[in-house]
Amino acid sequence: MFYKDERLAIFIDGSNLYASSKALEFEIDYKLLKQEFMRRGKLLRAFYYTALLENDEYSPIRPLVDWLNYNGFTMVTKAAKEYTDSMGRRKVKGNMDIELAVDAMELAPRLDHIVLFSGDGDFRPLIESLQRQGVRVSVVSTIRSQPPMISDELRRQADNFIELDELKDAVGRPSREDSVDDNVQYQDHS
Repeated sequence: MFYKDERLAIFIDGSNLYASSKALEFEIDYKLLKQEFMRRGKLLRAFYYTALLENDEYSPIRPLVDWLNYNGFTMVTKAAKEYTDSMGRRKVKGNMDIELAVDAMELAPRLDHIVLFSGDGDFRPLIESLQRQGVRVSVVSTIRSQPPMISDELRRQADNFIELDELKDAVGRPSREDSVDDNVQYQDHS
């Protein structure tokens, strides 16, 4: 539940939201996403967290990062580490959990409600701490994918769980063929 006069901020775990929307077979329209939450309350900040490969001449996520940056999102990025797994697949590792948690804790005294776009169970202690400070926390992810993209403990800890699939009409656009190399798989583990 949202209240029109509450001060809110959205915190987007980029790789987690990407994986969730891909599992549901739609793409996020970030302009519509921002408008949706501006409609729900007084949106003070919209953060987007992602790791970037700095050595690549062209990163498939760079146009999105640039667009978000120019359209009112606070971008938080860091260099990703690249490696090849035992199957010979190129993998990228870039966990942004600490950056997201620190920003949420710093902003908490100025907020009534935080919307976290992630299903990562590592955020449960963050939600507990925010709740102790009087901040309501909504988590956006999905239980409709196989496997579900949200940990059960995170969903239960949140004040409100928003099923991403139910936001599809408000913030989605039809999925097109991925321009990302299928051999690149983003990981959220350290």
